[in-house]
Amino acid sequence: MTVYEFPIDYSKIREFAVAVKSEHPAHQGAEPVIPPTMLTSARLIWEDPERSITRLTGFDRSRILHGEEEYVFHGRLPRAGQVLVCETRITDRFEKPGKRGGVMKFATLVTEFRDENGDLIAEQNSTIVETARPPKAEGKQP
Repeated sequence: MTVYEFPIDYSKIREFAVAVKSEHPAHQGAEPVIPPTMLTSARLIWEDPERSITRLTGFDRSRILHGEEEYVFHGRLPRAGQVLVCETRITDRFEKPGKRGGVMKFATLVTEFRDENGDLIAEQNSTIVETARPPKAEGKQP
């Protein structure tokens, strides 16, 4: 399990909205709400590298693929100015044979996002995959 804070900054909401090509007015103005998929950046940017997904899962970073992502919101979307407390834990691990040989490892992660009162605001369910070998670079022959 890993716990970290995710400060939600107005400028980061705007940057993320531009990056995902959202022109929705809710992501603008004085107190914008986050685009829902912005929660992914919490783990990528704010989580302490010493407690990163690679350390949590034990997976080799060069062989990780993003398998699946789902968000569940328990009320209003988080807004600029909030600081969410995030807790990520592994809820499942399993393996499957890879189509190109070897074994693929899977880890299902749940991240809970809580507000300053400790209320559950959102949950992020992620599936992370470790391939049997690193992916080949485009244009390179084996």
